[in-house]
Amino acid sequence: MDPTAVPRVKVCCISSLDEAALAIRLGASALGLVGPMPSGPGVIDDALIATIARVVPPGVSSFLLTSRTDPDAIIEHHRAVGVSTLQLVDAIPRGAHRTIRRALPGIRIVQVIHVVGPESIDEAMSVAEDVDAILLDSGNPSLAVKELGGTGRRHDWAISRAIRERVPVPLYLAGGLRPDNVARAVDEVGPFGLDVCSGVRTDGNLDAGKLAAFIASATSAPSSRTAPSPSRS
Repeated sequence: MDPTAVPRVKVCCISSLDEAALAIRLGASALGLVGPMPSGPGVIDDALIATIARVVPPGVSSFLLTSRTDPDAIIEHHRAVGVSTLQLVDAIPRGAHRTIRRALPGIRIVQVIHVVGPESIDEAMSVAEDVDAILLDSGNPSLAVKELGGTGRRHDWAISRAIRERVPVPLYLAGGLRPDNVARAVDEVGPFGLDVCSGVRTDGNLDAGKLAAFIASATSAPSSRTAPSPSRS
Protein backbone atom coordinates (compact mmCIF):
# COMPACT_ATOMS: atom_id res chain seq x y z
CA MET A 1 0.00 0.00 0.00
CA ASP A 2 1.12 3.52 -0.76
CA PRO A 3 1.97 4.98 2.68
CA THR A 4 0.19 8.19 1.69
CA ALA A 5 -3.07 6.34 0.94
CA VAL A 6 -6.02 7.10 3.16
CA PRO A 7 -7.80 4.35 5.11
CA ARG A 8 -11.16 3.05 4.07
CA VAL A 9 -14.04 3.76 6.43
CA LYS A 10 -16.60 1.08 7.26
CA VAL A 11 -19.72 2.34 9.01
CA CYS A 12 -21.19 -0.43 11.10
CA CYS A 13 -24.57 -1.04 12.78
CA ILE A 14 -26.49 0.27 9.76
CA SER A 15 -30.15 0.02 10.75
CA SER A 16 -32.12 1.24 7.73
CA LEU A 17 -32.01 2.16 4.07
CA ASP A 18 -31.83 5.82 5.10
CA GLU A 19 -28.75 5.19 7.26
CA ALA A 20 -27.13 3.26 4.43
CA ALA A 21 -27.74 6.11 2.01
CA LEU A 22 -26.39 8.68 4.48
CA ALA A 23 -23.21 6.71 5.14
CA ILE A 24 -22.56 6.23 1.44
CA ARG A 25 -23.24 9.89 0.66
CA LEU A 26 -20.71 10.99 3.27
CA GLY A 27 -17.99 8.71 1.92
CA ALA A 28 -18.23 5.28 3.57
CA SER A 29 -16.38 2.55 1.69
CA ALA A 30 -18.31 -0.24 3.40
CA LEU A 31 -21.46 -0.84 5.44
CA GLY A 32 -21.68 -3.22 8.39
CA LEU A 33 -24.97 -5.11 8.73
CA VAL A 34 -25.32 -6.92 12.05
CA GLY A 35 -26.99 -10.30 12.32
CA PRO A 36 -28.05 -11.96 15.60
CA MET A 37 -25.52 -11.45 18.40
CA PRO A 38 -25.32 -12.51 22.05
CA SER A 39 -24.85 -8.84 23.00
CA GLY A 40 -24.17 -5.43 21.51
CA PRO A 41 -25.97 -2.88 19.32
CA GLY A 42 -27.14 -2.72 15.74
CA VAL A 43 -28.85 -6.08 15.21
CA ILE A 44 -31.32 -6.13 12.31
CA ASP A 45 -33.19 -9.02 10.76
CA ASP A 46 -31.95 -10.90 7.73
CA ALA A 47 -34.70 -9.56 5.47
CA LEU A 48 -33.54 -5.99 6.06
CA ILE A 49 -29.88 -6.99 5.63
CA ALA A 50 -30.77 -8.48 2.25
CA THR A 51 -32.75 -5.39 1.25
CA ILE A 52 -29.86 -3.05 2.09
CA ALA A 53 -27.28 -5.31 0.43
CA ARG A 54 -29.26 -5.25 -2.83
CA VAL A 55 -29.07 -1.45 -3.11
CA VAL A 56 -25.43 -0.93 -2.12
CA PRO A 57 -23.75 0.56 -5.20
CA PRO A 58 -20.62 -0.77 -6.90
CA GLY A 59 -17.50 0.31 -5.06
CA VAL A 60 -19.11 0.03 -1.62
CA SER A 61 -18.82 -3.25 0.26
CA SER A 62 -21.64 -4.81 2.26
CA PHE A 63 -20.45 -6.73 5.34
CA LEU A 64 -22.58 -9.32 7.13
CA LEU A 65 -21.56 -9.58 10.78
CA THR A 66 -22.37 -13.15 11.72
CA SER A 67 -21.81 -14.80 15.09
CA ARG A 68 -22.30 -18.29 13.68
CA THR A 69 -19.27 -20.55 13.98
CA ASP A 70 -20.29 -23.68 12.07
CA PRO A 71 -19.16 -23.26 8.44
CA ASP A 72 -22.37 -24.70 6.98
CA ALA A 73 -24.42 -22.28 9.11
CA ILE A 74 -22.24 -19.36 7.99
CA ILE A 75 -22.67 -20.34 4.34
CA GLU A 76 -26.43 -20.59 4.85
CA HIS A 77 -26.49 -17.16 6.51
CA HIS A 78 -24.65 -15.60 3.58
CA ARG A 79 -26.96 -17.17 1.04
CA ALA A 80 -29.95 -15.71 2.88
CA VAL A 81 -28.69 -12.12 2.62
CA GLY A 82 -26.37 -11.85 -0.38
CA VAL A 83 -23.66 -9.51 0.91
CA SER A 84 -20.23 -9.05 -0.65
CA THR A 85 -18.25 -9.72 2.52
CA LEU A 86 -18.53 -12.03 5.53
CA GLN A 87 -17.33 -10.62 8.85
CA LEU A 88 -16.84 -13.52 11.25
CA VAL A 89 -17.05 -12.04 14.72
CA ASP A 90 -16.19 -15.21 16.63
CA ALA A 91 -13.45 -17.81 16.21
CA ILE A 92 -14.32 -20.68 13.89
CA PRO A 93 -12.81 -24.18 13.66
CA ARG A 94 -9.49 -24.69 11.89
CA GLY A 95 -10.09 -25.33 8.20
CA ALA A 96 -13.54 -23.71 8.23
CA HIS A 97 -12.39 -20.61 6.33
CA ARG A 98 -11.37 -22.80 3.41
CA THR A 99 -14.70 -24.63 3.52
CA ILE A 100 -16.52 -21.30 3.33
CA ARG A 101 -14.34 -20.03 0.48
CA ARG A 102 -14.95 -23.16 -1.60
CA ALA A 103 -18.72 -22.79 -1.13
CA LEU A 104 -18.77 -19.02 -1.70
CA PRO A 105 -16.18 -18.15 -4.34
CA GLY A 106 -15.72 -14.43 -4.79
CA ILE A 107 -17.09 -13.56 -1.34
CA ARG A 108 -14.51 -11.83 0.84
CA ILE A 109 -13.87 -13.20 4.33
CA VAL A 110 -12.87 -10.92 7.19
CA GLN A 111 -11.99 -12.50 10.53
CA VAL A 112 -12.46 -10.49 13.72
CA ILE A 113 -9.75 -10.79 16.35
CA HIS A 114 -10.71 -9.38 19.74
CA VAL A 115 -7.59 -7.78 21.18
CA VAL A 116 -7.45 -8.92 24.80
CA GLY A 117 -3.67 -9.10 25.20
CA PRO A 118 -0.41 -10.07 23.48
CA GLU A 119 -1.82 -13.53 22.79
CA SER A 120 -4.04 -11.89 20.17
CA ILE A 121 -0.95 -11.47 17.97
CA ASP A 122 -0.55 -15.22 17.59
CA GLU A 123 -4.29 -15.64 17.07
CA ALA A 124 -4.25 -13.14 14.21
CA MET A 125 -1.19 -14.70 12.61
CA SER A 126 -2.75 -18.17 12.77
CA VAL A 127 -5.70 -17.21 10.56
CA ALA A 128 -4.19 -14.52 8.33
CA GLU A 129 -3.36 -16.79 5.40
CA ASP A 130 -6.95 -18.06 5.20
CA VAL A 131 -8.78 -14.71 5.06
CA ASP A 132 -8.92 -11.57 2.96
CA ALA A 133 -8.54 -9.22 5.92
CA ILE A 134 -8.44 -9.11 9.70
CA LEU A 135 -10.52 -6.75 11.82
CA LEU A 136 -9.29 -5.91 15.31
CA ASP A 137 -12.02 -5.17 17.85
CA SER A 138 -12.41 -4.79 21.62
CA GLY A 139 -14.78 -7.60 22.54
CA ASN A 140 -14.29 -10.51 24.92
CA PRO A 141 -15.48 -13.88 23.62
CA SER A 142 -14.53 -15.62 26.88
CA LEU A 143 -17.30 -14.00 28.94
CA ALA A 144 -20.40 -15.99 29.91
CA VAL A 145 -22.32 -13.70 27.54
CA LYS A 146 -19.87 -13.17 24.73
CA GLU A 147 -18.91 -9.64 23.69
CA LEU A 148 -18.34 -9.87 19.95
CA GLY A 149 -18.15 -6.17 19.10
CA GLY A 150 -19.99 -2.92 19.55
CA THR A 151 -18.49 -2.27 22.99
CA GLY A 152 -17.38 1.31 22.30
CA ARG A 153 -14.11 0.52 24.11
CA ARG A 154 -10.57 1.05 22.91
CA HIS A 155 -8.02 -1.72 23.14
CA ASP A 156 -4.23 -1.49 23.23
CA TRP A 157 -3.21 0.05 19.92
CA ALA A 158 0.39 -1.06 20.44
CA ILE A 159 -0.83 -4.65 20.08
CA SER A 160 -2.86 -3.64 17.03
CA ARG A 161 0.25 -2.13 15.47
CA ALA A 162 2.23 -5.29 16.20
CA ILE A 163 -0.45 -7.37 14.49
CA ARG A 164 -0.56 -5.04 11.50
CA GLU A 165 3.21 -5.35 11.08
CA ARG A 166 3.08 -9.16 11.15
CA VAL A 167 0.08 -10.19 9.07
CA PRO A 168 0.21 -10.35 5.25
CA VAL A 169 -3.38 -9.16 4.72
CA PRO A 170 -5.14 -5.80 5.17
CA LEU A 171 -6.16 -4.85 8.69
CA TYR A 172 -9.25 -2.97 9.86
CA LEU A 173 -9.26 -1.26 13.24
CA ALA A 174 -12.39 -1.02 15.39
CA GLY A 175 -13.21 -0.33 19.02
CA GLY A 176 -13.87 3.04 20.62
CA LEU A 177 -13.04 5.11 17.54
CA ARG A 178 -14.46 8.65 17.47
CA PRO A 179 -13.90 11.85 15.49
CA ASP A 180 -11.53 13.11 18.21
CA ASN A 181 -9.22 10.08 18.31
CA VAL A 182 -9.35 8.53 14.85
CA ALA A 183 -6.44 10.56 13.43
CA ARG A 184 -4.21 9.31 16.24
CA ALA A 185 -5.42 5.76 15.65
CA VAL A 186 -4.45 5.99 11.99
CA ASP A 187 -1.03 7.38 12.90
CA GLU A 188 -0.32 4.83 15.64
CA VAL A 189 -1.70 1.68 14.02
CA GLY A 190 -1.60 2.37 10.28
CA PRO A 191 -4.69 0.32 9.36
CA PHE A 192 -5.96 -0.36 5.88
CA GLY A 193 -9.46 0.46 7.12
CA LEU A 194 -11.44 1.79 10.08
CA ASP A 195 -14.68 0.44 11.52
CA VAL A 196 -16.97 2.71 13.51
CA CYS A 197 -20.39 2.30 15.13
CA SER A 198 -21.19 4.14 18.37
CA GLY A 199 -18.59 6.86 17.78
CA VAL A 200 -20.69 8.41 15.00
CA ARG A 201 -24.11 8.02 16.59
CA THR A 202 -26.34 10.20 18.77
CA ASP A 203 -29.10 8.50 20.77
CA GLY A 204 -28.47 5.39 18.69
CA ASN A 205 -28.98 7.12 15.35
CA LEU A 206 -26.32 7.73 12.72
CA ASP A 207 -25.25 11.37 13.13
CA ALA A 208 -24.31 13.10 9.87
CA GLY A 209 -22.15 15.70 11.61
CA LYS A 210 -20.18 13.14 13.61
CA LEU A 211 -19.70 10.87 10.60
CA ALA A 212 -18.53 13.74 8.40
CA ALA A 213 -16.06 14.80 11.10
CA PHE A 214 -14.87 11.21 11.55
CA ILE A 215 -14.22 10.69 7.85
CA ALA A 216 -12.51 14.08 7.51
CA SER A 217 -10.18 13.30 10.44
CA ALA A 218 -9.50 9.75 9.29
CA THR A 219 -8.68 10.64 5.72
CA SER A 220 -6.48 13.63 6.54
CA ALA A 221 -4.38 11.86 9.19
CA PRO A 222 -0.68 11.26 8.53
CA SER A 223 0.39 7.63 8.58
CA SER A 224 3.46 5.46 8.27
CA ARG A 225 1.41 2.52 6.97
CA THR A 226 3.16 -0.27 5.17
CA ALA A 227 0.22 -2.68 5.21
CA PRO A 228 -0.52 -4.62 2.01
CA SER A 229 -3.45 -3.98 -0.28
CA PRO A 230 -6.07 -6.72 -0.52
CA SER A 231 -4.82 -9.75 -2.42
CA ARG A 232 -8.32 -10.86 -3.33
CA SER A 233 -11.35 -8.89 -4.42
